[in-house]
Amino acid sequence: MGKVIQIPFSLDLDEVKAALRVADWDQVHALLEVANPLLSARALYQVCYVEQKLEDRVILDGILFQSKVLRKNLEEVGRVFPFLVTIGAEFEKKADGCSNFLEKYYLDTFGNVALRKARKHLEDRLRSEFALNGLSYMSPGSLADWPLEEQKPLFSLLKGADASIGVTLTEHLLMIPKKSVSGIYFPTETTFYSCQLCPREHCEGRKAPYNQDMAEKYKIGT
Repeated sequence: MGKVIQIPFSLDLDEVKAALRVADWDQVHALLEVANPLLSARALYQVCYVEQKLEDRVILDGILFQSKVLRKNLEEVGRVFPFLVTIGAEFEKKADGCSNFLEKYYLDTFGNVALRKARKHLEDRLRSEFALNGLSYMSPGSLADWPLEEQKPLFSLLKGADASIGVTLTEHLLMIPKKSVSGIYFPTETTFYSCQLCPREHCEGRKAPYNQDMAEKYKIGT
């Protein structure tokens, strides 16, 4: 059975300044006053155990996941934490209904910052609750090795996501609300980033530089 966490927080001007860099700060501050009450961050996670480790796939609580990278990351791991995090539908309705291009851009940035903050809240909660020193995660679609199709088994594992935190998966494998993130947390000694295995340049979401040696170690592309 998954566990639901309500994540109370709001964004401040300094947090969004780092993401926007240059903006009309009076307008941004006024928009934050409108946006903050609409944020309703929630997380759903589950404690699962690795039942089988095959060549390029793993079975978690009876559900099969296919990925060389995930399999390698779980080499020494017996317990993992599949998760979903969202900032809620009300904020998204506001952003989608905005006709001003600049305000729409600001709101989209607020949403990205809020989602990262909500996911980090869950990560800190897992670290504390389960006494974990190192913790990394992978999300379906972050690598060609673990495509969006893997959302289906993940949602099968996290039953009741719609009823518990209001997140649904469309037939096109997109999450609604869009400002949601899914994945699997796992203990690590060194933080793993999917970005380290992705050679795509000019990615705004990049968290770490591409590491060719690491890609060869994980046998990406082979």
